[in-house]
Amino acid sequence: MHVKFCGFTQLSDIQTAAQLGADAVGLVFYPPSPRAVTIEQAQTLSAAVPAFVSVVALVVNMPEDELINLANNVSFDIIQFHGDETPEQCQQLAGMVNKRWIKALRINTEQDSLDSVRAQINQFATAGASSILLDAYHQHKYGGTGARFDWSLIPHDSALPIVLAGGLDADNVAATLDLPIYGVDVSGGIEIDKGKKDAAKMRAFMKAVKRDRWQSVTVTDAI
Repeated sequence: MHVKFCGFTQLSDIQTAAQLGADAVGLVFYPPSPRAVTIEQAQTLSAAVPAFVSVVALVVNMPEDELINLANNVSFDIIQFHGDETPEQCQQLAGMVNKRWIKALRINTEQDSLDSVRAQINQFATAGASSILLDAYHQHKYGGTGARFDWSLIPHDSALPIVLAGGLDADNVAATLDLPIYGVDVSGGIEIDKGKKDAAKMRAFMKAVKRDRWQSVTVTDAI
């Protein structure tokens, strides 16, 4: 199970996440979000990320010129399209900055079905996505709501590796280990405030996800 911690604004939190073995860290470039960072902040944060830990740039309906400027000024590895971008738009935008990309789908438990989710994933797979992220739908927000969707809508035969987000924390993430997913993505579940992470919650989350690997390792030893 791969782990992405998202929504960083503090340098010390980035360092803790890397020490704990997070596979990826997410930086939010969506000004309405309380977790948003500027290019200047992102430069400092991304510089602290060690090799073999991916930096993910989360964008929401970002215009072409802004994405190019972002890619020219911030070192990141993967774009996470988290807005209303179509498969074709994602493919075009990512190609312009030569980045791999993933797409977040907001799953509406009341309207989506297993077939509709599978069909959407297929469209983004055809367009070249590296993975798909499934998050809970909210009428007025693009993510970070802390809400869960119905996990029975996660297809077992997905055309892309699935990253699960939405309402995860150290207490419930172990329940995801038997789901047909590649990784998990958490933000609010490891925070003491929006954009400010809690080191103890991050440790507990990693321990729950990596339980097999951590059976003989204490949290103190691990860091």
